[in-house]
Amino acid sequence: MENKTILQPLGPDIWLADGPKIRFYKIPFQTRMTVIRLENGDLFLHSPIQFSKQLAAELEALGRVRHLVSPNWIHYAYIAEWAQAYPEAIAWASPNVRERARSQGMEINFDRDLQDSPAPEWAAELEQLIVRGSKVHTEVVFFHKRSKVLVLTDLIENMPSKTLPFWVRPLAWAAGILAPNGKMPIDIWFSFAGNRDKLCKALTRMLDWKPETVVLAHGDILRENAPQRLREGFRNLAPCGHGH
Repeated sequence: MENKTILQPLGPDIWLADGPKIRFYKIPFQTRMTVIRLENGDLFLHSPIQFSKQLAAELEALGRVRHLVSPNWIHYAYIAEWAQAYPEAIAWASPNVRERARSQGMEINFDRDLQDSPAPEWAAELEQLIVRGSKVHTEVVFFHKRSKVLVLTDLIENMPSKTLPFWVRPLAWAAGILAPNGKMPIDIWFSFAGNRDKLCKALTRMLDWKPETVVLAHGDILRENAPQRLREGFRNLAPCGHGH
């Protein structure tokens, strides 16, 4: 039987790969990697999923595996195995990820740190922003200009109930992360208390990029009315600043 291809095209020079489920607080979460091919042929792997030879071969057919990106403190688990397979690749650390990996007994050699503005390697093609203000969750978000895709990780979750065990569904509903109306998980939302203005500024910038699709690490991506769904996903946070 023929192997199904892992990489699914999402737009020009952007693909998604869904990986095996991982357990977080005993709840199975889908894992998803977003792959962007830069103009020079380098591949940007956002939140790499588990390494496999088939996936590596599919990536090599597209370009050079170059950037291994941890977008937040809990998305890093497979970077080490990709770095081992591709020693020339650059492993990019998100805020607090080094400490988190260490606390979990994982030794990952991150080469560089993601900043508030895009790295020179992809500044022409990607926008980026560090969403700050939460007491627990700092996340780097990316916008691929060519495909108009906004890549989020855990700021919005949109889990189809059929993918969740029966006992988890009421919890997911209570957390506000059930598809099709998935939102920022309630614990992350509360962690921005007192700093919603920072969240609002970040949301305003994301809306200014005019995304047409919003990729999430967990659950169904947002394809219809992306700006509206993004606002709803941020729990209808009142707009701030200009333009809205």
